[in-house]
Amino acid sequence: MAHRLVRTAMIMTAAAACAGACGGGGADGAKTQQVKSTGRAALAGTAYTSAQLQQALLAQPAGYKRVGEVDAGEYGALKAVQNFEQLHRQVTLDKPDCAGAAGGTPGGKALDKTAPAAIATYGKSSGQTITETLMSMPAEAAEQHVKAKVPAACGTFKTKVGGKWSEHRVVESPSAAIGDGSRTVGISTRSGASRVKTWYVVVQGRRYLATVSLIGPNVTRAEAEQIARQADAQARRVLP
Repeated sequence: MAHRLVRTAMIMTAAAACAGACGGGGADGAKTQQVKSTGRAALAGTAYTSAQLQQALLAQPAGYKRVGEVDAGEYGALKAVQNFEQLHRQVTLDKPDCAGAAGGTPGGKALDKTAPAAIATYGKSSGQTITETLMSMPAEAAEQHVKAKVPAACGTFKTKVGGKWSEHRVVESPSAAIGDGSRTVGISTRSGASRVKTWYVVVQGRRYLATVSLIGPNVTRAEAEQIARQADAQARRVLP
């Protein structure tokens, strides 16, 4: 039961990360081009390459160890994104209109799957997991994601994975003073007597959007926002 619950919560966390950090990346109609020397994607103009975004990720948050390799390149080609899409097809919602509720972007603009991005995951022996996503994005588009809201009707919803239902409750906290703007959303997932929590913070930076997702049985908003501040500070030190 606990394993299935964590798997369901991880799907919700992936949804939060993808919708919060990656949704509508092409809102400004930015064109993309291939950087032949690195095999990475880069937006036209002054956007960052995925190689730059990879270098700007947190090296290793205190108390955590990196899980697997950093995933960097075109958003749609990232293993984490492809795995999420596969997992998401296994999920049934009792409120189909709330499919994007975790990211606050239901009915939003299509994802720009060619945009540069980088994703890293870190784990802790207590069972807590951090996922950090950086995506190159124009300031106007990033601001839209920071200002997005979870629809009131999607404050609670249910998902079914493998024939078992789980209940989710969404809490949207007042904006924290992180980066050039941020939003924090918490998701409590319950299945029977088992519970797990997810907090994710979306942060607007200089020509990029960062998302920090924190999942575990006892994770807190304060810890998620602290990690998001560290991630923002690291990105600002590395990215010109």
